[in-house]
Amino acid sequence: MKLNHTEYKQRNISIWNEVAPRYHKRWASVNQGPFASTSKLVQLLDIQKDDSVFDLACGTGVVTKKISQKIDKSGFVIGGDTSVTAIKIAKKWNSSKSNLDFVNVDAENFYFSKKFDIITCQYALFFFPNAQKALRNMKKNLKKGGKIGITVHGASKKVPFFSSIFDAVTEFIPDYVPPGSPDLDRFGTKSSLKNEVKKGGFSKISVKNFVFNFNPGSFEVYWRNYLRYVAKPLKKKLDTLNREERKELKNLIKENVKPYTKKNKTIEFPWEVLILTAQN
Repeated sequence: MKLNHTEYKQRNISIWNEVAPRYHKRWASVNQGPFASTSKLVQLLDIQKDDSVFDLACGTGVVTKKISQKIDKSGFVIGGDTSVTAIKIAKKWNSSKSNLDFVNVDAENFYFSKKFDIITCQYALFFFPNAQKALRNMKKNLKKGGKIGITVHGASKKVPFFSSIFDAVTEFIPDYVPPGSPDLDRFGTKSSLKNEVKKGGFSKISVKNFVFNFNPGSFEVYWRNYLRYVAKPLKKKLDTLNREERKELKNLIKENVKPYTKKNKTIEFPWEVLILTAQN
């Protein structure tokens, strides 16, 4: 059954409320792999001490925290996300400051009485079912001449950490991700990301690509961690496979991972990340 706009959003919120603690522990709180991009994003935006910044889809607050370290008392930063669980973690993980706050908001509908100098959005634009509505909303909440900074994963084949498993799983479970869900690499090329943001009314667009390395350990650790951290709706689908199918799936994933497996049996994945900056 194909998800409509509202159903997809509700499903996404439910998943993020469930996985936020695991996501924070495994990814957001460490400056490794794709999250080495956080420093690059903040650096490219050249955030000043008195800037007002909104970190859209802030998750557990990794970008928000980095921004709060750049601004002074004359500036402020607000992190916003649809997941109440992620917001709770962000509040706890970030130091309490009078010029730092977190709010529960929808990317397509947020509004503030004061406009921002900068809006950031890391690893989320591809999740928004209506990316144009979210971009237009960012534009409305930016000062004239204000900047946006958007980070996305590269194309599927350039992020084999995901594709090695996903390509194999969908051979066994074609509807592993429900129809109607946005493709997570739909902005995974410089041109597709730039065109989407240009369509949203922004100018002076620059897209830079970075390749970070991520080592998830041995294949067994990589596979075990996937099963451990996967969201419940996906785990339920994996659990429908019988023992033989599960064995075949694991072997197929192992084949996919071979090009990235070193002599010492550990895996080292390249991870392409695109960072866009643009002006209102």
